[in-house]
Amino acid sequence: MNEISITNKNNYYQRFEVLKTNRNKRYKYNEFLVEGVRSLKEAVNNGWHIRSLIYDKNNLSDWAKDMIHTVNTEENYNLTPSLLKELSDKEDTSELMAVIEMREDSLDKIELSDTPFIVLFDRPSNKGNLGTMIRSCDALGADLLIITGHAVDLYEPDVVVAAMGSFFNLPVVRVADNHTLFQYIEKVRRQYPEFTIVGTTAHKENPIYHTDLSGPVMLMMGNETMGLNKTFKEYCDVLCTIPMSGKSYATSFNVSCAGAILMYEITRQREVEIF
Repeated sequence: MNEISITNKNNYYQRFEVLKTNRNKRYKYNEFLVEGVRSLKEAVNNGWHIRSLIYDKNNLSDWAKDMIHTVNTEENYNLTPSLLKELSDKEDTSELMAVIEMREDSLDKIELSDTPFIVLFDRPSNKGNLGTMIRSCDALGADLLIITGHAVDLYEPDVVVAAMGSFFNLPVVRVADNHTLFQYIEKVRRQYPEFTIVGTTAHKENPIYHTDLSGPVMLMMGNETMGLNKTFKEYCDVLCTIPMSGKSYATSFNVSCAGAILMYEITRQREVEIF
């Protein structure tokens, strides 16, 4: 393993900075910057390709030293304490960061369970909501999260942080066009004849707990502001809502809260042990 020492904001350091802040550069290099013990552990445990580790070699815990020793990287970077602190988003500077290779967006490579549970998030526009949705999908047993349309970048640092380690455990695939999406859905339908597509709406439709969610299902969640687009609504087998108190001023839930409630109802109906 080759180790490069960085003592000023040279080209290497500037590349780390743009991986944090510039979406286009992330995709140009096909990599993103990650920090946090939980995220790094899960990235390694789930076989993500760690291209580089970044650290101050004079300030490392036994855990960090073990990571550096055991993870097979292309090259690592030893930074000065001040540069590492400036690069880190944490109040307490992370002792270890990583440059990780993005994964290919391929629906066909995702292995579904015997009773598939797929979630679709249409045009997410908030980093925290997307990260939280990833975490909820992972916690509540979804096989896959699909992101459609013009959306916040999956590899934004805030998305990775909000998802916690679930980011590296749950398959997430971005689908750029509806044709590819509908082809995939029809393929799943052929394989699972009882496959049901459930759309969500804030308007009074079928209460979610009156809908049979025990079989193969896709749950379609809409954009935070505009909801589920018309094309997807028309494609759904049923539209559902979460009934709210008649005394409530609120007319809808935050999308990540709604997602967690709806996904829990799926696991409840299936009587899946999730704890």
